[in-house]
Amino acid sequence: MSTEIRPFRIEIPQADLDDLRDRLRRTRWSAELPGEGWSRGVPTGYLRELAAYWADGYDWRAAEARLNTFPQFITEVDGQPIHFAHVRSANPDATPLLLLHDWPASFVVFSEVIAELSRDFHVVAGNMPGFGFSGPLAGPGWNIGRIAGAFVEVMDRLGYDRFGVQGQGGGAWAAIEIGRQAPDKVVGVHVNGLVTFPSEDPADFAGLTESEQERLARLQNFRDDMMGFNVIQSTRPKTLAHGLHDSPVGQLAWIVEKFKEWTDAERELPEDAVDRDLLLTNVSLYWFTGSAGSSATLYYEMAHDASAWAPKERGTVPTGVAVALSTDVAIRRFAERDSNVVHWSELERGGNFLPAEQPAAFVEDVRTFFASV
Repeated sequence: MSTEIRPFRIEIPQADLDDLRDRLRRTRWSAELPGEGWSRGVPTGYLRELAAYWADGYDWRAAEARLNTFPQFITEVDGQPIHFAHVRSANPDATPLLLLHDWPASFVVFSEVIAELSRDFHVVAGNMPGFGFSGPLAGPGWNIGRIAGAFVEVMDRLGYDRFGVQGQGGGAWAAIEIGRQAPDKVVGVHVNGLVTFPSEDPADFAGLTESEQERLARLQNFRDDMMGFNVIQSTRPKTLAHGLHDSPVGQLAWIVEKFKEWTDAERELPEDAVDRDLLLTNVSLYWFTGSAGSSATLYYEMAHDASAWAPKERGTVPTGVAVALSTDVAIRRFAERDSNVVHWSELERGGNFLPAEQPAAFVEDVRTFFASV
């Protein structure tokens, strides 16, 4: 197996852009019930406007050029391509920092913070296996544990024997797992959009603050009303992939729904929380790389990985948690049961995609945490 790290540059063929615009313009639109709004999913009227802008207003070439200002690389671990941006700090003594994203995001979600973070860190912003240019999947079995091990190997190849990790949303689980696998290498783990679960012990619910009770209610609502995507991707991701791989509007709707539901609850539309062009750059990355199915497979692997849900020893690596009060569900006592939480911040604004929603607050919290460890 080659351990070579190869330079990479994003260069989407013009034919792919032309094909995208043609498909968008030929969309067969579904009917909409009067007054249903977002209650049953993404409204047709809203989606038509966003798709029209994607076809005739959004500039992929400008986004591509901006992403290419970050030095990017690909290497293979266990036969799997791993793509990442690697921006070294001007400070040679800076701490290396690995950034890991959630579904349905990509390394694009960190593009607003990479330059600022590189003042203090050697930044490595990875694309998870099966996402974007970290594809196609080399085979089944790419669960959180295997992904964590792959990124430890990537950091080793870059010459970083001590580093920090930041995980956003589902990437938080991978970040915490990296700390478990390599506690001698990881100086600290910072997460946002963390999901914590109570145990079966009734004592877990005693003395919860009003804010914590609200977060617990959000978690229950998520399980009752917002888990459709999870059920499908955990059981039949391939069937879903056929539709999303063929229809850019289908892919757009599948992703934009999560940017509506998982961003700041005070924002009416996804682009009120995340810049519209950045949102479409993220969706475009999924479309051009055909990674709808391979990214969804992560949910299948997690659902069928008994070790992912087995009890684990409490992590020892210092851990920082940033909580967006309007949206998140994390409760400190549950997080402390699993991790060595030494930093806990509660932010008034933001959501799961915090580095794209509130880049300044995100950078400040990351800096504060790693300065303390």
